[in-house]
Amino acid sequence: MFNYLKESFARKKARRVTSKYPHEVNSFQLATEGVVEFANWKNPLIPAKSITQGEINFFRQLAPLGSFCIDVGANIGDTTVPMALAVGKEGLTLGFEPNPMTYEVLEANSRLNKAKTNIVPLRYAVTEEEGEFIYSSSEASFGNGGVSSTQQEADQHGKFKLQEKVQGINLLTYLNQYYNQYLPKLSFIKVDVEGHDIDVIRSISTLIDQYKPALVAECFSEATLDERVELYRIVADHNYSLYYFADFEENTEVVKLSEQDMNRWKNFNFYAISNEKL
Repeated sequence: MFNYLKESFARKKARRVTSKYPHEVNSFQLATEGVVEFANWKNPLIPAKSITQGEINFFRQLAPLGSFCIDVGANIGDTTVPMALAVGKEGLTLGFEPNPMTYEVLEANSRLNKAKTNIVPLRYAVTEEEGEFIYSSSEASFGNGGVSSTQQEADQHGKFKLQEKVQGINLLTYLNQYYNQYLPKLSFIKVDVEGHDIDVIRSISTLIDQYKPALVAECFSEATLDERVELYRIVADHNYSLYYFADFEENTEVVKLSEQDMNRWKNFNFYAISNEKL
């Protein structure tokens, strides 16, 4: 009972009072990868993550060994790390995360598993237009949140705001400038940016058409029906097929999506594959 009350108090405090939380490195023994380490954030609102072989195998179906993949909205690296393990040391994984609270843990995770991964953490938001943006969250520990160009938009993400603005970059421009040599190996892009996934996907339309990477994106819980349909169409119009999947696990439930299915679940992830690669 005492531990329950203590944990409950810690969660309430994290929702209301901004504090800096440390991270803890945990080890996992996997069937194929062997021993893998992951830095878990000790934020009381964030459940500890376990790295599983099934999750790595899920990503490996979309991002083969030695390829180039990108995690937009990487948070602490909970998908970045298994993604990077999937493509291996010979591949490259970029993790974009503008929130300094979670970026610190992402950076710690990029230093682990160096013999098995090649992760580059980048403290940027991915936006259509480059510039400085307000970062806001619904809770004081900043375990989640999003970027906005105006105060009114920021209030929709939550009442807690970072004191300093975050830098937004156009992904297509950035990749052409700094990672142009890796683009022919581009296999996979994951986008999870609190309802702005469509903006990111729109900004990399040229990249999608040229290299046809597999995509993972989120259909945000607050998205309207029109926004959900628009998200479906902007991906499908690249000659992609979309699939709902229940979890980042190898044998997860998968459902091929139609436009009408976009309102079937309140909040869900989908992956999309070019019909030329099916």
